[in-house]
Amino acid sequence: MQEKNNVTVWSERWPAVAKLNLMLRIVGQRSDGYHLLQTVFQFVDICDWITFHPVDDGSVSLLKVMPGVPEADDLTIRAANILKSETGCALGVCIEVEKNLPMGGGLGGGSSDAATTLVVLNKLWNLQLPLSRLMELGLILGADVPVFVNGYSAWAEGVGEVLEEINPPEQWCVVIKPSCHVNTKEIFSAKNLTRNSKSIKIADFIAGQHQNNCIDVVSEQYPEVKETLSALSMFSEARLTGTGACVFAQFESKQSAQDAYNSLKNNKWQVYLAKGLNESPLITKLKDWNYIS
Repeated sequence: MQEKNNVTVWSERWPAVAKLNLMLRIVGQRSDGYHLLQTVFQFVDICDWITFHPVDDGSVSLLKVMPGVPEADDLTIRAANILKSETGCALGVCIEVEKNLPMGGGLGGGSSDAATTLVVLNKLWNLQLPLSRLMELGLILGADVPVFVNGYSAWAEGVGEVLEEINPPEQWCVVIKPSCHVNTKEIFSAKNLTRNSKSIKIADFIAGQHQNNCIDVVSEQYPEVKETLSALSMFSEARLTGTGACVFAQFESKQSAQDAYNSLKNNKWQVYLAKGLNESPLITKLKDWNYIS
């Protein structure tokens, strides 16, 4: 497929995909307080959508500011400004975000928005930064940003930034967002959080070791999460993604996932029927447009 012209590219909506943590182990803690993790990231086909509008004055702004988030603190704004600072780029942009991913749900929405901003503006502004540098810049914004920049399911270690691409089964799943927001900092500060799990290998995960060390603490502090886990476990093994609040379960077929979704959807929770993806839709689109090989 031929590369699109610049006018077409600027008018496009770009996906910022959700992620699930299929496993999360805390295997230590650094001297600066950050926890050392082992986790598995996989994407699911729930997305925010971002459109970038060129401006002539070199400014970076949002078309619509998110309630409760100062514009300067928005991760898309910070990502665009990091690119300008890194490269000396004098161009500007107005960023339009269609927000579909729940905030505070553990699906990585803010990090994914930032990653899409880094990757797409690198193309639109013709900055030509290599992927490795975009991942380093993403880490400044958050530990989850590099996996979204890279765009492939990954086994992750360190604070979540040391990535090895893997290909877990792309199963159908049901994702539920309870009516609460989990404070990640509070969970990682909890005295009864397990911080010394034994490190495992990718083969151990494939063999079925996919527990999340945060699930007991989160369930204790957030009864809504515990209730949702219990309801979902009637259909398949219910798991927590990251520190939550979202919980999920995987299914062998679309129909079995659909049946669970139909039974669980109500006015109390946000319930999603989703498909696991090992390649981010952002990367797929860039490939289709001949922007990456």
